[in-house]
Order: sequence, then C-alpha cells, then structure tokens
Amino acid sequence: MRIGGTGGRIVDERTALGLGVIGQETVGPGGLAYGLRTVPFMTALAERIEELAPRAWVINFTNPAGIVTEAMQRVLGDRVVGICDTPIGLMRRAAVAVGSSPDEVDFDYVGLNHLGWLRDLRVAGESVMPKLLRSDDALESIEEARLMGFDWVRTIRALPNEYLYYYYFNREATARITQAHTTRGEYIDDQQESFFAAPGEDPYATWLETRHAREASYMAESRAEDEERNESDVDGGGYQTVALDLMAALSTGRRSTMILNVRNRGLVPQLPDDAVVEVGCVVDADGVHPWPIAPLEGEMLGLVTQVKAAERLVIEAATSGSRELAWRAFAAHPLVDSVDVARTLLDEYARGFEELRHLR
Repeated sequence: MRIGGTGGRIVDERTALGLGVIGQETVGPGGLAYGLRTVPFMTALAERIEELAPRAWVINFTNPAGIVTEAMQRVLGDRVVGICDTPIGLMRRAAVAVGSSPDEVDFDYVGLNHLGWLRDLRVAGESVMPKLLRSDDALESIEEARLMGFDWVRTIRALPNEYLYYYYFNREATARITQAHTTRGEYIDDQQESFFAAPGEDPYATWLETRHAREASYMAESRAEDEERNESDVDGGGYQTVALDLMAALSTGRRSTMILNVRNRGLVPQLPDDAVVEVGCVVDADGVHPWPIAPLEGEMLGLVTQVKAAERLVIEAATSGSRELAWRAFAAHPLVDSVDVARTLLDEYARGFEELRHLR
C-alpha cells in the first residue's frame, strides 16, 4: 500500500530536505510522515482481516515496514510478519564472500527494519566474520561494505544494513540528495508514469527493463558519479522473492531460514515484548520461530532504542490522533536535530496531507 501515492513520497522527501534534514522514504522524518498516514489505513485493514479471516497470515511489505507491522500486530498478533529483502541479501552476499553457500552458514543479525547489523557469520560452528573483515577482496564484493567504507565496518566489527548509510553519513547523504536534480520519489514517479503510459508491444519485457533501471539507480547518492552497482546486487531478487519463500515455508512445511520483522519477546530485553524487531528466524508449517541473538549493546543498542521510541510514538499518534505525540515522535528521531524543526516538519506534513489533518 502507498497512502498518498508516489506524489506523497515526493512531499515526504522534499519537505524534509527543505528544512535541512534527510529526505528519504522510510528513514527519518519522511518515514515518520509516511507512517502517520499509513497506520490508520493498515489498522483498519487488520481489523477487517480479523473479522473475515482471523486465521490468515499477513505478509507485510508496506513501508515503513517495521511501524506498519507493529501496528497490525496489535490487532492480529504474531500472524503478521514484516519482510524486507535487504537483510537477507546482505547475509547471502557475506556467505558468498567467504566461499560458502547461504544454506551452509549460521549468522547473527539484529536490529529494526532498515536499521540492523550482521554481527557474525559461522561456518561449521566457527566464526568467519574476522576473516571476512580482514579481506579487501571479500569486502569489495559486499555492497554494504563499499557504501560504509572498509575502515568503518572493521571498526564496528559488523556489516551494517545499507540504510545505515543515512545514519552514519547523514551530513553527506543530505547534501548529495539536496544537490541532486531529482529526489528518489520524483525519479520513481516519472519512471512509473512513463511505463504505464507506454508499456510497449511486450509489456513484460518493458517492465523488466524498467525494474532493472530502478534497481541500478538505487541509493545513487551514496556512490561516486561514475560508480555503478554490481549486477549481482541489481538482479539478486527483491521483496517478491522473500514473500514467496515465506509463503512456501508456511504452506508446505519446507523449512526456510529468513530474516523477518517479528515481535521482540525478550530478544532485546531493553525493548518492550510487543516491539517489532528484525532478526534471523526459521519458518515452517508451525509458524515463524526467531532464534536467540547475542546481546545488543553500546551504540547499536542506543540507536535501536531511540529509533524504536520514535516509531512507537508514531503508532500512538496515528491511532489516537494526538498532535503532541506526533511532535514528540519527530523530535525523538536521531536524524531530526531540533525540537523546533520537528514541529515545523509536522506542520508542513499536516498541510500537505489530508490524512494528517485529523491530528489535534
């Protein structure tokens, strides 16, 4: 679902950039605004599902996926699972980089949607993460390492989800997005309009070309002008692959190892049990089974805690209609550096979206 359409995404991004903060669909104020107008719709949808199909599984990849999944779980419980293709893609790239098949490795991944870290990778019970981090050749094959810089991933001793670029390099990302001719939302809006206006004689072939161009230009602001994404990163599959893998495991019982958005239930003791986190899981006919993780500590815990606080405030604001809670949500986010800016963001978004005019 995209409440507000691609035009809404443009407003999300441009409003933030106009106030000097990151303009990105799911990260920072753009993601919070998107969540504010999406949660009421998705909550009503969850209530309808509860009425008509209470035993159904809901696979959510409506963004911001962590916020939306958590809001829907308040109605439907554990049968709502949030998915994303970026964390499992990171794990698979790391496995290949050490010469293993993704099916042969165990791993430790933890965080929130669009904010997580691959902290360990084990082959036959032995950690190969130190070896991976020492090797320039291995890191060169991992897009996230190229984005963040080899020195940084070695410093934190982990491979970050690609969206952490916007946190670790906030100033650089904001400057480059601001200087670009178009935002990502404007690019997507134009591309989709062009495709539907002229799908060609073979619409499927045109769609594949369009999708390839879209993936190839992903996070262009993080790369040098003459640098292109690796083809393996462009054509490695997306949300649809994760969704189908999850459906197959639930319906056939064929065990599948995945990284999913599920209820915390003590995995990160510092977060509420009903908070949604993104962790490794095994899925089979009996459901989704998160596995234990190593403790989340230090600056990683601090960032997760702060962002989760903003997410939960958004859910409460969206469901209650409270303008004060919405202001607190924007002010709590680490990418919004001023309470006054947070209030101005909320005012601008409320003027821009009819869905937010109920906030009082």
